[in-house]
Formats: sequence, structure tokens, C-alpha cells
Amino acid sequence: MIKISLTVITFNEEKNILRCLNSVLGLVEEIVIIDSFSTDKTKEICLAFAEKYAQEIQFKFLENPFEGYVIQKNYAISKATYSLILSLDADEAISDDLKTSILAIKQSGRENILTQNTLREVYEMPRLTNYCGSWIKHTDWYPDKKIRLFDKNIARWYGISLHETIQTDANITIKPLKGDILHYSFYSIKQHLEQLNKFTDIGAKEAFENGKKASFVKIFGSPILKFFSSYIVRLGFLDGYAGFLVCAISAFASFIKYIKLRELWKHK
Repeated sequence: MIKISLTVITFNEEKNILRCLNSVLGLVEEIVIIDSFSTDKTKEICLAFAEKYAQEIQFKFLENPFEGYVIQKNYAISKATYSLILSLDADEAISDDLKTSILAIKQSGRENILTQNTLREVYEMPRLTNYCGSWIKHTDWYPDKKIRLFDKNIARWYGISLHETIQTDANITIKPLKGDILHYSFYSIKQHLEQLNKFTDIGAKEAFENGKKASFVKIFGSPILKFFSSYIVRLGFLDGYAGFLVCAISAFASFIKYIKLRELWKHK
């Protein structure tokens, strides 16, 4: 049976981390947590979990200064014992159906899916987001496919700021898995708006550094197109009030990012 290392990066995730860890019980042989010096009970919760399941799971809780999502996630991979990596965010969990799919891969036998001791496939799965207590099954938020199960010998995180993705070697097969990653995104609209402000700062700065401009067409047109695409074309209206909020705030985020970008150019 193939062994799996779970990697998670954390910072003040006391609300989420235990749910994430419980979801992989019976699925992974090792858990690697890279924490950016949390000031809440994240470390305490993780160490208590490690002690409780010490006979079943190898556990590493390491602290490392945060220098960016890509750097931190690749650092976590470097500390993993096993080649097959399951990478989750602290506010994510594995659904029962996805757990069954991954267990089937583990039990299929190394001789069937490995070539020269390296897995030549990566696995993609949809991510289902819970927004303020409601599951968002439409809009731009679903299926939101992510590669989260991969051999660290052929795949690494890359990208900048908020756009980290998995990059693989050449001639690697991407296979879809049944079942969802369960993403517990926001517990309140206030939390969503606070993150919007933070992420639009990052997005505007990134666009500025890449030489992108914010024309009036983009400032006013982008939010309209964003809302129409997510709410009408991607059937966000079927998710009720929560779906409307997701689409409206996402459109507003596009507007805010471009006016922040315009401000950066103005002050240059």
C-alpha cells in the first residue's frame, strides 16, 4: 500500500485545523504542519491531536516564518517523509467520497501506478465551498478543480501571491477523482470583506509590478462582466441569497482591485 504525507500550512487556524486533521484519519500515514507562529490555540490543538493519535500517525509540527504561500507550501513538502503528498489548506477537509477515491489509489499497489519508483500521475478534485453556512454549488466557486494529490518528485507549488498552483514535469497525466474537498471559507460577511480588502491590496500590487493598467473600461466593465458570468452564466442564482452575495462581492472585489491599481499608478 502506498503511504501518504499530508501537508498543511497554518496561521491562527484554531477554528478549522481540527476538522481538517480529523478528515484524514485512516487515510494518511504522516501529517506535516508548518505554522507561521500562530498566536491562538492552533499549536495546542495540533500537539494534542498528535499525542492522541501517536500510535497511528507520524506527526511533525514545525514553525517557520511566512515568506509567501508558495515558499511555505514547498517547505512543507520538503519536510514530508513520503513521496505521495496530499496538500490541504487548514480550512479544508476531505469528504467521505473523496476519501474513498484516495484509498482506492493507495490500495491499487505500487506496481500498477509507479514507474521507476515515481508516481507518473497527479490527481485533481473539485472543491466545494461553504459560505456562511451554505454550500455554494454553482457560480465561479464550483467545481473549482484543484490538483492536491501528487508525487513530490514530479510536482511542486509555483506562482506568486494568491495564485499558487501545482506545476508538474512533462508527460504527467492529470486524473480526476470523485468526491470533493470541503472548503469552509467564511463564517461571516464581515470576514469576507476583511479578506477582500487584504487580497485586493495584494492583487493590485501584483498587477502594478507586472505593468498592468486600470482603464475606465476595466474599472467599470470588469465587475459587470464578473457578476453576469458568475450569477447568470454559471447559475449562481440557484444558490439563493448566499449565491447572490458571493457573486456580488466577487464583482465588487474586481472593482476595488482596479481602483487600487489606478491609485498605485497615480502615486508612482
